[in-house]
Amino acid sequence: MQLRTDAVGLQYESGTWGVRDVNLELGPGVHGLLGPNGAGKSTLMQMVTTVAAPTEGAVYWNETDVTVSPETIRSSLGYLPQDFGMYPNLSLAEFLRYIASLRGLDAETTDAKVSEVIELVNLRHVRDDRLETFSGGMRQRAGIAQALVADPDLLVVDEPTVGLDPEERVRFRTILSDLASERVVLLSTHIVPDVEATANSVVLLSGGRVLDHDTPEALVGRVEDEVFRLTVSRDRLQTLRENHQVCSTVQRADGVEVRLVADEPPAGATPVEPTLEDAYLEQVDPTTHA
Repeated sequence: MQLRTDAVGLQYESGTWGVRDVNLELGPGVHGLLGPNGAGKSTLMQMVTTVAAPTEGAVYWNETDVTVSPETIRSSLGYLPQDFGMYPNLSLAEFLRYIASLRGLDAETTDAKVSEVIELVNLRHVRDDRLETFSGGMRQRAGIAQALVADPDLLVVDEPTVGLDPEERVRFRTILSDLASERVVLLSTHIVPDVEATANSVVLLSGGRVLDHDTPEALVGRVEDEVFRLTVSRDRLQTLRENHQVCSTVQRADGVEVRLVADEPPAGATPVEPTLEDAYLEQVDPTTHA
């Protein structure tokens, strides 16, 4: 199994490019698509899932151009977009059976898969409740279930943990990791810990272009010996922001504890172990893509 994009791009009617010149080769495993809001993550996934056609370049699933033959990828696809439709008057089980029927599953397989995915997303206690009664987090888990019900070879999920509480988020990460050995999983998010906990590779996207694509370990290695922590006054914090990539700040009784990336440490700084979030922020400034 392989998902490949060849210089793929999409231009809006306004003339703005949402994504441009993206070249990726993704095999089995979890591939994190990481970038700030407006980076082009959703646009790229719309082309991968044939919701939108590329303006230039092509998307290939197992070396078949999906623009020419969209059914090639659609038959292998499980997709959770940011905004997905539900039928509020259906129960969860009815909704999943309907999705399974659209995907061509027979009755016996459908019953088994519906029970399996409901268990996976921890919604067994509401399987017969109508979807209109679900909370936001429960609706998100139902969306994850519908993406998995046909046991897809390609799973594409866009901001899947939005609305989930911390325990549910950990559960979903575990699900992704367990599924990834036998399929291609594309996980789009701006939540770095979700990627750090699950991804075999990470694609850093900003302004519609790929900045970097490597393993999490390799990306973290790019900022080895360049991440520091120090406590400063509020006045000095502004100076640090102007001269360094500040990754995080924490209010303390004696000032503000700052974590930053720098080629040369500022006075009073102590080196710390780098994380994927440090590597991400060093390459992508999310404040420029609000």
